[in-house]
Amino acid sequence: MNKTVAAVTMVRDDVFFLRRWITYYGGHFGRENLYIVNHGRGAAVAAEAAGCNLIGIPQGDVKNFDRIRWRLLNGIVTGLLPYFSHVIVGDVDELVVLDPATGQTLAEWLAAQARGAVLTPVCLELVHDRATETAAIGTHILGPRRYARTVLKYSKPCVISTETRLSRGGHFASEPALVCPDPLYLFHLKYCDFATYAETMTARNRVTDAAAATLAKTSIGRHWFKEFRGEDSEVFDSFARLPAEATFDFTALRKGMRDSFAPRADSGFFQFAIRDRPNRHQIPERFFGQF
Repeated sequence: MNKTVAAVTMVRDDVFFLRRWITYYGGHFGRENLYIVNHGRGAAVAAEAAGCNLIGIPQGDVKNFDRIRWRLLNGIVTGLLPYFSHVIVGDVDELVVLDPATGQTLAEWLAAQARGAVLTPVCLELVHDRATETAAIGTHILGPRRYARTVLKYSKPCVISTETRLSRGGHFASEPALVCPDPLYLFHLKYCDFATYAETMTARNRVTDAAAATLAKTSIGRHWFKEFRGEDSEVFDSFARLPAEATFDFTALRKGMRDSFAPRADSGFFQFAIRDRPNRHQIPERFFGQF
């Protein structure tokens, strides 16, 4: 059996996160196992993705953007499953990371996992503390950035080794069993750097402005619209006010996910209860340099 792993994402002109995504997953699985949907056929994305499998699509209509996007991603994942032991799928600012305490690489650990499951890592959303983390991000994000909050909404069923269907946004799966391994995390990078966040949000606002889109007439997330953006400085200042957690232990959180896992009404998907607590964890040094 071919025990290799593929990673799939879709991106539009977001070279900062794409470069990190390719460097990370390419280092684990090889660029030949990366599949990138180039939304809008951007030249910068194509150049950055040299050596990867690039799928160019036109800009299209924003009306049903997210539904169409995840229909495409579902199809790609399903098509890749006969060729790979696992397929990782998600947004370009999301990285599945194995706790280095295991002593294994992500590829080694996945090779030892039985097929026929959907893995759901706990999300650690990096939050840039501008008061103490004044150094610019260099070759790695972890190290210069060392704080995160848990966000259950982004604890996504994203490591696939069985045929399943993911919901819009990839937040829910049709798989009726929840598997959330202790050493597996999903790092969300949206807030890892204040300047990058501001640039990215401004670019997304331009997309919806140019399309004359409104939240009521599109399935694009509300964060793409400037009227829901809020004040960038206040968003980041709020992270510094989060209570500090004394430990890096998510046993109780994973138990709550498992205990509350149930059908999502009659949607055909399954979910766990979203019971986030305001917190801020310091990332252990063993993670530094992972990406």
